[in-house]
Amino acid sequence: MTWSIATYRHRDTTGLAVLREDGSLVQAPELKRWSGMLDLLDDWSAAVDVLRTLDVQDVPQEHDALLAPINWPRKVVCAGVNYRRHIREMGGEVPGADWEPFFFLKPPTTTVIGPTDPIVLHSADTARYDWEAELAVVIGTGGRDIAVEDALKHVAGYSVSNDITARGQHKRDKVPADAFLYDWFASKAIDSSLPLGPGITPAFHVPDPQKLRLRSWVNDTLQQDESTGDMICTVAELISAASRIVTLEPGDVIPTGTPSGVGAGRGLFLRDGDVIRTSIDGLGTLVNPVFNAAGATS
Repeated sequence: MTWSIATYRHRDTTGLAVLREDGSLVQAPELKRWSGMLDLLDDWSAAVDVLRTLDVQDVPQEHDALLAPINWPRKVVCAGVNYRRHIREMGGEVPGADWEPFFFLKPPTTTVIGPTDPIVLHSADTARYDWEAELAVVIGTGGRDIAVEDALKHVAGYSVSNDITARGQHKRDKVPADAFLYDWFASKAIDSSLPLGPGITPAFHVPDPQKLRLRSWVNDTLQQDESTGDMICTVAELISAASRIVTLEPGDVIPTGTPSGVGAGRGLFLRDGDVIRTSIDGLGTLVNPVFNAAGATS
């Protein structure tokens, strides 16, 4: 049976529990040895042995809400332009074998939200907010200059994420030089722009991260439906490439790019009152309402 480790809130406390595929949250006394998910990931070499032999009980865990599994990842290193069909829908050409992955950062403490938290539109009058369902990789064993063949050994688990993008703020009209045309910070670093969860599925439950089905719906209308097999760079290649730039640490999150079906190519974008559902088979589902901070329909 596949399950994930989730972070829950009950009254004034938070803790770790097992989230089953059917959505039920159950107790796992063995998890009490860690104060939270980051503590568990820092102790990953010991934690993985505990998780492999975890006795998933039938005792329900009382909770008021599921939180983001890692409230504050150490780093959020996002991969861009990593699905072939997505590049084509955006009017681009799929790169060749010599392509080096493209990365950008999201501020971890302000972008990451939980599996049912609202996505807040802060500049809906000027920005077109788009959805991007993504497989998120959670690092358990850190390192630098990691070889591709060793990369998956550094993965603690996988989660569902949605890289919400303010496309209207991605490109500037007036710049002193072409190098400043694209504003990745304004487009990608916006508050509440990375729903994450509902838990972290241990890597030993995911035999092949290149054989996962991603889907997203906006108001129950299917928008994205693709396999991670359409990635240009595999999960292992992304980890290796990222580790050549920065030292990866336990608790780092690497969203791996989005497949085709985003709104930009069709003139669609998120509005106040929408509900976006993001799912990866075997890993779970996020259900996030959309809220306009200005208080009016976008």
